[in-house]
Amino acid sequence: MNDRAAVRPITVSIAAVERDTGLSKDTLRVWERRYGFPTPERDAFGERAYPLDQIEKLRVIKRLLDSGHRPGRIVGMDIDALQHMGDSLSAAPQRLTHSDATDLRLYIDLIKGHDVEGLRRALGQAAMRMGLAALVCDVIAPLNVMVGDAWMRGQLEVFEEHMYTESVNVMLRGAIANAPSASATARPRVLLTTFPQEPHGLGLLMAEAMLALEGCRCFSLGTQTPIWDIVLAATAHRADIVALSFTASQNPNHVINGLEELRQKLPRTVDIWVGGSCPIVGRKSPEGINVITDLTSLGSQVADWRAQHT
Repeated sequence: MNDRAAVRPITVSIAAVERDTGLSKDTLRVWERRYGFPTPERDAFGERAYPLDQIEKLRVIKRLLDSGHRPGRIVGMDIDALQHMGDSLSAAPQRLTHSDATDLRLYIDLIKGHDVEGLRRALGQAAMRMGLAALVCDVIAPLNVMVGDAWMRGQLEVFEEHMYTESVNVMLRGAIANAPSASATARPRVLLTTFPQEPHGLGLLMAEAMLALEGCRCFSLGTQTPIWDIVLAATAHRADIVALSFTASQNPNHVINGLEELRQKLPRTVDIWVGGSCPIVGRKSPEGINVITDLTSLGSQVADWRAQHT
């Protein structure tokens, strides 16, 4: 079990807060002046140093901002009120129809117990019983929401969230490697990556697993690929589709501007598919962008693409 009281006081730099919460340094400084929060301490060099309890509150605020709340209304609220608001957003999609996937608390308990081997074993066993597609859509997708919510509310530590993410990555990479390989002539040919500001690749890996099951020829660049390099890679791999994933921590302007630039640079014969939890993707995507709202729809999306290109 965690015993944070035993290791306090801990403070972290403004750069670390920016990285861990997705809130920019400029935003933190403006809120400090305008709303009186956060209230950082100063380290031995006179630099801002943020206590852990303030970081926990900032995580909850960021989640509420991503859901449409305005900073002027919520930044000054106490943590209990913020968490109450956040609870109304935290219900994970309940699509769990398989008997082996009805209780995600098993996985949360393994994460909190720091049982890496047990977590990976449970995921692997579920994959064998359910099949990879059901595991991705009915377990991992809602579990991601639960883990993210628990992290935002301070119920999971950063290292525990990282342990979960790495365990899922290991399991999915192994499953993809063991899936039947698509032929060299298989289509569509799909290039998968994220923009430079997006370091999270779990959603991308989940999409790759689903596309591999559909017999697509997949080429993953991993995360944080510059836009011009995405164009070069799409040309080199003769990609039919460029697939991108965005998390809610992304700056909406960076997402939209990047998609517009990529759409201009890529030939119209190359489709751009985007998905993830960034709200702006579904609300304001540029023309010529195919928004994937649900991983379960990838099969029909691939079928539609093939029908149009055969």
